[in-house]
Amino acid sequence: MKRNRHPLPRPTEGELELLSILWERGPSTVRDLHQEVSSKRALGYTSVLKLLQIMTEKGLVEREEAGKAHIYRTAAAQHETQDQLVRDISERLFSGSAAQLAMHALAMEPVNDRELEELRNLIEQKRHRQ
Repeated sequence: MKRNRHPLPRPTEGELELLSILWERGPSTVRDLHQEVSSKRALGYTSVLKLLQIMTEKGLVEREEAGKAHIYRTAAAQHETQDQLVRDISERLFSGSAAQLAMHALAMEPVNDRELEELRNLIEQKRHRQ
């Protein structure tokens, strides 16, 4: 998905839940999204609909009419939203330092050997670019 360079609106937790489903499933109806959310927690159909209406107004999702159903799709790719949220956290909590953010995250959670190898490779790539 192509977007202009305007910042993406910051999604709430509930909005992120629906965005995650849409990124995984692709374009979906309110009924599809409601069924998916309902399998994890109690949330009414009208609550999902209202949330999608708000998300449409915010520019997080786009709505297309297909007969009586409305099909919702994300307005931005998952990586775009993740990049912006991580950048925001980095700026607000770590003075914009990606390294400080990464070190903090690594100190909080266990890391497996595969992830450590990926990190080593990323560090080497960064070293060679500078």
